[in-house]
Amino acid sequence: MVSGKVVRGTALGAALLAPLAVLVPAGTAAAEVKAAPAAVSAAAPAPDLGALRAALSTALSQGAPGAMARVDDEGTVHKVAEGIGDRATGRAIDANDRFRVGSVSKSFTSVVLLQLVDEGELALDTPVNTYLPGLLDARITVRHLLSHRSGLYDYTNDMFAATVPGFEAVRNRVFSYQELLDLSLAKPLTVQPGAAYSYSNTNFVVAGMLIEKLTGKPVARAYSKRIIKPLKLTNTSYVHPRTAIPGRHIKGYLRPDEAGGALVDSTRQTASWAQSAGAVISSPKDLNTFFSALVRGKLTSAAQLAQMQQWAPVNATQGYGLGLRRRDLSCGVSVYGHTGTVQGYYTSSFTSPDGKRSVTAVANTSNNGTVLNTLPRTLEAVFCGASAAKSVRGIAPAEREDIAPDVVRD
Repeated sequence: MVSGKVVRGTALGAALLAPLAVLVPAGTAAAEVKAAPAAVSAAAPAPDLGALRAALSTALSQGAPGAMARVDDEGTVHKVAEGIGDRATGRAIDANDRFRVGSVSKSFTSVVLLQLVDEGELALDTPVNTYLPGLLDARITVRHLLSHRSGLYDYTNDMFAATVPGFEAVRNRVFSYQELLDLSLAKPLTVQPGAAYSYSNTNFVVAGMLIEKLTGKPVARAYSKRIIKPLKLTNTSYVHPRTAIPGRHIKGYLRPDEAGGALVDSTRQTASWAQSAGAVISSPKDLNTFFSALVRGKLTSAAQLAQMQQWAPVNATQGYGLGLRRRDLSCGVSVYGHTGTVQGYYTSSFTSPDGKRSVTAVANTSNNGTVLNTLPRTLEAVFCGASAAKSVRGIAPAEREDIAPDVVRD
């Protein structure tokens, strides 16, 4: 077990903002997806570090080899870690370790595209085919991609219908964007473009294609130039198609579909099946820095940040903007960030709307629904404090993995 606290300033004293959920009827035009007015809460309660540790310990009891979290709270840093980061050596997991962030990558991709909007290279409500002629259904716009309202079928539903065999089939494979898109286009649209939210990794494959077409450079260059270097994210990288995670990192362990099956070390892979939808590598510190900078307006104009926070409903307590998730917590606070699943890693990374308090939590397992549904408790502990964290301990929100989101497993 590892726990640490580094004090660098005063605790959070400002209020958190809590936007209300926004309902978007099917077929609503993009311009009609509106942000709700913000309500100001009372002074934010202190993070409940005991409840945070309890959530991580619960993840271990549910089959995760290790779990860790880092809280950045206006200069005060809390680190909590439980369990093992490497089963072969027995090395403890550490909240400074690097890992595969999965679909948190989508927020990076969205930021690049919104910067291109700021630069006049792209328009959100313009059809994708304007930039990539003949690629998609002519009705699909850039906004539809970033808000998961394009209707493009998620190819990972088929690729990972069988978890371990599907992963081993692509572990060392290198795909082009077009090859991944073709897997999707072989199936009909799941919803009409611009209608309901329907999560699909395909959307952010096309987003990667847009970045490379408009910049003339690989996605890795765009991440580095526009996000990683300006924010000094020293533990963040995009190494596709290389298989190793650079630097000190935790190993990921994939649970088979068969009950009682041995965990599979899934650390080394090309992640080529994901690319701009999920191949970024980072650390808790860097992700907290990224999301805090994002909501503080350090990465896009205020206009594009507002667009990013136009929420389409996911369920009663969640909304999805442009590559950004909103979660409404039990204490009335809403937080912004993203979740991520990649083989062997679950990530939850969120910040307050003012960017003053952030938390990233990671468990080094996947294909484990009980662990997946435990990670949201870290948000309640950090943003709502002791009373709220205790009140939700028996609640398991209905979470879905970002990989093969429509595949139902026992």
